[in-house]
Amino acid sequence: MTASRSQPLAMTTPNSILELIDAFRRSKTMFAAVKLGIFDGARPADCKELSRLLDACVALGLLEKRDGEYVNAPEADRYLRSDSPDTLTGYIHYSNDALYPMWAHLEDAVREGTPRWNQTFGTEGGIFSGFFRTEESKREFLKGMHGFGRISSPAVAAAFDLSRFHRLIDLGGASGHLAEAVRERYPQIQAQVFDLPEVARLYPDTIAGDFFTDPLPDADLYSLGRILHDWSDEKIHRLLAKIRAALPAGGGLLIAEKLLRPDYVAAHMQSLNMLIGTEGRERSAAEYEALLRAAGFSKVESRVTGSYLDAMLASK
Repeated sequence: MTASRSQPLAMTTPNSILELIDAFRRSKTMFAAVKLGIFDGARPADCKELSRLLDACVALGLLEKRDGEYVNAPEADRYLRSDSPDTLTGYIHYSNDALYPMWAHLEDAVREGTPRWNQTFGTEGGIFSGFFRTEESKREFLKGMHGFGRISSPAVAAAFDLSRFHRLIDLGGASGHLAEAVRERYPQIQAQVFDLPEVARLYPDTIAGDFFTDPLPDADLYSLGRILHDWSDEKIHRLLAKIRAALPAGGGLLIAEKLLRPDYVAAHMQSLNMLIGTEGRERSAAEYEALLRAAGFSKVESRVTGSYLDAMLASK
């Protein structure tokens, strides 16, 4: 029997609120499907209600049902299959295993203004003791950053004319997705990553070091991709001043971040995410410009890229 559709009543309905009530269920459905290996073809025999999860993924547009079989929808096949070069499963595992439990304590984070690692996992220390609390969690976090980087880095590399530069050092660049995007667009630029020793061990040709405490490798262009939003204004000022001092005259700093705007929902959600996980926050272009100028940069430009991250270029 097929149910007929009734005529909608002429009344105001709380549709946006109802969608927000429902939103976490959609995310968790995708998280669970990734965790169970659904998009890699797994159909775990010990899951008594697997068909209910699979049908929900069909409704979300993540799976398609053909002749009784469930197959990946094109978008899921590209971004939710773990062996895809564009996979986002690393960040999904990180979201499911770390962020989702910490978001349960958002009220406490708002009240106290501090991250929730200790409250959720009993983890003491800085943010990377949370991100890298186990070898598996470190790899999943870095894999997740790489997936997002492949989406956003080409737009960041294209946001400004970088042809005057010769050597780029991507500070905290992990897998090197931003350095790779710059090299692809500007083959004449030599590009390399400078990152923590535990990260450098995973990626060949990475220079090992801590950009807060170690001397920076020589370059006429440095980049910071999703780095500044991790830190307080005081630490950012210290880092920016150090970068400016290391640059030659005319050198530059390329920044990739979400630039906060009143109606930019994703940036505001990410700012809350930084609250529960770090000592940082998202900032507007004007706030970043003030920090850059306070550190001595003379020219600051910003671009809304239309991609996952926006871009800024500061010159010495």
